[in-house]
Amino acid sequence: MIPRSMRASFSALMAASVVLAAGPLAAEGGYTVRKLRLPGGPDPILMDYIAFDPATRFVWAPAGNTGTVDVVDTAGETIRQIPGFPTAEMGTGARKRRVGPSSVAIGEGKVYVGNRGDSTICAFDPRTLARGACQHLDSMPDGLAYVAATKEVWITTPRDKSIRILDADRLDEKAKLSFDGNPEGFAFDAKRERFYTNLEDKDRTIAINVKTRKTVAEWKPFCGEEGPHGLRADPEAGRLFVACSARALVLDVAHDGKVLSWIDTGDGADDLDYVPSTRLLYVGAAKAAQLTIARVDDWGNLSLVATVKTPAGARNPAVTDKGAVYLAHSALGGSSDLVVVEPAR
Repeated sequence: MIPRSMRASFSALMAASVVLAAGPLAAEGGYTVRKLRLPGGPDPILMDYIAFDPATRFVWAPAGNTGTVDVVDTAGETIRQIPGFPTAEMGTGARKRRVGPSSVAIGEGKVYVGNRGDSTICAFDPRTLARGACQHLDSMPDGLAYVAATKEVWITTPRDKSIRILDADRLDEKAKLSFDGNPEGFAFDAKRERFYTNLEDKDRTIAINVKTRKTVAEWKPFCGEEGPHGLRADPEAGRLFVACSARALVLDVAHDGKVLSWIDTGDGADDLDYVPSTRLLYVGAAKAAQLTIARVDDWGNLSLVATVKTPAGARNPAVTDKGAVYLAHSALGGSSDLVVVEPAR
C-alpha cells in the first residue's frame, strides 16, 4: 500500500506530460514501423503485458524496472507517468534483474496494475490516473484479467500454480484456485462465462466456469515443451486463439477445443491480440523480430495478411481502435521504447 503522505507528490508527477517520439524506422507491406521513446529510467526498460483502453484511447505500459507505469494518449502520443511502484531484484548472476509493475487489465471505470516488485494489485482511475485500492498477494502476480460477469479481477500466480480472484471494487481476495501446472495467459469468454488459461508446463489449455470456479474443459494445443503462452477469445465465433513460441493457432471452444488452423509467427511469441470487428490476429515475435498479422475466416482458418519487420525484442501487442499496434520492446532489443506499427496512409 502507498503511504497517504506520498500521494500528493505522486499526483503532481502524474500531471506532467511529455512527447518522446522517433521517426519511422521502415515502411513495408502497407505498414510503417517506428519507435515511441518512453521517458526516464535505465536502458533497457523491462516490459511484459501492455493494454489499450478503448474508453480513453490510452495505452497502459507497465515499465517494470523503472517502478513506473507509462500511460500513452494515442491521440497525440503524450505520455503521463504513474511513479512510486516498489521494485525488487530477482535471480542471480547473468539472470539477475529488477522487477516492478508488469501487467495491466482494463475494467469498468478502473484500470488494474500488477506489480511483481511487491506482489500487489492496485486500481487506478482510467482518466486522472489516481491510485485507489491495493491488495497484497502472497505470491507474485503474472497476468491480469477483468471478468465482467462476476465483477472480479482474475490473476495468474504461476509460482504457486494458482489463480487468485479479487473483488473488482475493494480488491479483497475472494478465492484461490489451485492447479497441477503453471497458469499462463488469460482470456474471458462472456458468452460462455468462462475464463481460459494455459498450464504452460503441461502443454494444456483449460476453461473455467467463472461462477462455479470449476474447470469445465481441458484441451491440448500441441505447443511442445515450451508450452502455450498468450490467449484471446472471440466469444461470438466460439474461437480461442493460442500463442505458442513460434506459431499461433485457433481452437474451436464450441466443439471440444478442436485445433482448426495455425500460422507460423517466428520465434519469441508470448502474448497476442485480436480484433473481432476486423477478424485480425496480431502476434509479435521477439526473437524473429517480426509482427505477424493474420485474418480468420468463418471456419476458423488463418491466412497471412502481412509480416512486418520490427526491432528485435518487440512483442505482446496492444491494438488500438484505429488499427495501430503498440508492442512492448524489452531487453532483447536493448531499448526503452514502445514499437508502433501502423497501416500506411
